[in-house]
Amino acid sequence: MQLSSAPQGISAVAGKVPAPCLVLAGVCGIQFGAALAPRVYPQVGSAGVVFLRLLIASVLLCVMWRPRRAALSRMKGAWPAMLGAGTLLAGHHIAFFAAVESNVPLGVVATIEFLGPFTIALAASRRLADLVPACVAAGGVALLSGGGTASLPTGGVVLAALAACCWAGYILISARMARLTDGGQGLAVVFTWAALVSAPYGILHGKTALLDPHVLWVAAVVAVASSVLPYSLNLEALRRIPPRVFGVLTSLEPAAGAVFGLVVLGQHLQRSQWLGIAAVASASAAATLVSSEKEPHARNVSASAVESSAAHEEDSVTTARG
Repeated sequence: MQLSSAPQGISAVAGKVPAPCLVLAGVCGIQFGAALAPRVYPQVGSAGVVFLRLLIASVLLCVMWRPRRAALSRMKGAWPAMLGAGTLLAGHHIAFFAAVESNVPLGVVATIEFLGPFTIALAASRRLADLVPACVAAGGVALLSGGGTASLPTGGVVLAALAACCWAGYILISARMARLTDGGQGLAVVFTWAALVSAPYGILHGKTALLDPHVLWVAAVVAVASSVLPYSLNLEALRRIPPRVFGVLTSLEPAAGAVFGLVVLGQHLQRSQWLGIAAVASASAAATLVSSEKEPHARNVSASAVESSAAHEEDSVTTARG
């Protein structure tokens, strides 16, 4: 299906801003939301934040896109894909935020998670030279271990890797979903289902603290900054720039995660870890450029690229996201 335009109010304002700035704003929004969420971990834990973020985002997306019964009935063939995407989205969010809660720095979590969409981009490559980005990324992951006193919690690293797998699966399923749905209505259904899937886990951990005004305020900011705003901005940006440029710009997400982790959470990384983040981001950008050379650029790109970007805590987007 063709890429639908963003809601008119947002589109009118975003239309006056250069497209690359919109993408970078979305990247910053995703990582800012991920950095802000730990402020309420003591009250509701990462599971509570995930549930509230998905719930609030689903309400806002339903208001923005207004899914109607007639439209939903026409998408009967897309329901398995939408429910699968929602389940993977919930799994991704739970794993990502739990990894941050386990004291793995946000920049490291964002980098490991980015390996999911990076693997998809690399899988489309067939030439021997295409293995170079994979080697660079592998070196970057090795550098992330930091060595010395900067050892990372094993459980947190496993959770970040699980988030990467869920994100890769979401991208693959959303590609099918995009062919069967129109605009943001499918995304609203996905977020609603994801909120329902995460509800038992979130309510179990958050209990009555989920109703605390401060918790609700932080969760609302996280939902808007990490989901609703990036999706809308990227939707507008993809109408004006090629997918190749979009993919390269979103490759800055691991670095953005490290910066917001430092500024908001006070997470200091070793020099080797900064180099590892830079290596993975560079490898992702290179893989995006390589894969885009093999097929003609289209101005009307799949809606799955934008729908993927709305889901990242952290998050990452490629054109496949992010």
